[in-house]
Amino acid sequence: MKITSAVYLKSSARTDQCPKPDKPEFAFIGRSNVGKSSLINMLTGYSGLAKVSARPGKTQLINHFTINESWYLVDLPGYGYAKVSKDKRTEFDRMISHYITTRPNLMNVFVLMDIRIPPQESDMNFIAKLGAKNIVFSIVFTKCDKLGTTTLNKNFELYKKRLLEDWEELPLHFFSSAEEKTGRKEILNFISDTIKLYNQ
Repeated sequence: MKITSAVYLKSSARTDQCPKPDKPEFAFIGRSNVGKSSLINMLTGYSGLAKVSARPGKTQLINHFTINESWYLVDLPGYGYAKVSKDKRTEFDRMISHYITTRPNLMNVFVLMDIRIPPQESDMNFIAKLGAKNIVFSIVFTKCDKLGTTTLNKNFELYKKRLLEDWEELPLHFFSSAEEKTGRKEILNFISDTIKLYNQ
């Protein structure tokens, strides 16, 4: 897939404020500071599309972007640690849960995980909830350029072992680096193939 246009559409505090569900939609989510904005900017080729911040928890709304005038990319608030109150985190969790379970055009949730650190229970719990609700998802391992091949493989084996404790087979997954554009082709090809299913 070639990205020819990527335009910010709107930010919503509730699912009912989101754009009309008239295009296939792909959401991106992960723990705070996992590199979500950098990945979105890398995938679209627009460096300032999603705000990149060193401050965790910056994304606090459901952010819609229109890509190629034919599908929606959605930047969701992170889960897990963020410098917000407990009540605010609960509000985020409720908003995200309602969005992923009621948005009829949602084709896939990309769950980002930082390959540099061991498997986190917040990540495992989140994808378990997606599985329980029959929400289609895939995993994107971020910041792969920060590790050498040996350490990268070792860390992936830790994830593989942990994931297979809960899943009969490994969920679909991608390896990415925003700086080196690793995974861009694979993720965009997956989105392209999924859009074809939507249009059938």
